Amino acid sequence: MKTILTLAAFALIGAAPVAAADQPATQIDIALSNFKFTPATVTLEHGRAYTLHITDTASGSHDLVAKAFFAGAAIAPADRRQISKGAISFEGGETIDIHLVAPGPGTYEMHCSHFMHSAFGMTGKIVVR
Repeated sequence: MKTILTLAAFALIGAAPVAAADQPATQIDIALSNFKFTPATVTLEHGRAYTLHITDTASGSHDLVAKAFFAGAAIAPADRRQISKGAISFEGGETIDIHLVAPGPGTYEMHCSHFMHSAFGMTGKIVVR
């Protein structure tokens, strides 16, 4: 049922390509911890539907900033409110799901914008093929 609702949301905004409508969204798990993303490289296929299942496994807050990626992706309307200026903010232990269709091919940078987190290695990339 959840997949049907996700695909229906994409259909309403006219963003889901035909290929994405024929298959369920693939879940991608991303963990934010002190001071890394796991996995550090997320690989997606252009035009496919995904659920980014993102969890802050640390006790403190983090964010996932990927401005160019989020700007190019077709994001389900209900999930857009979770993203502000290309970033998703998390409290410790919080999980957020973002339903989207991957944008055009390319390599998109991601990082945590909290003070010194990127300098300590909390960076990564999203590769869309």
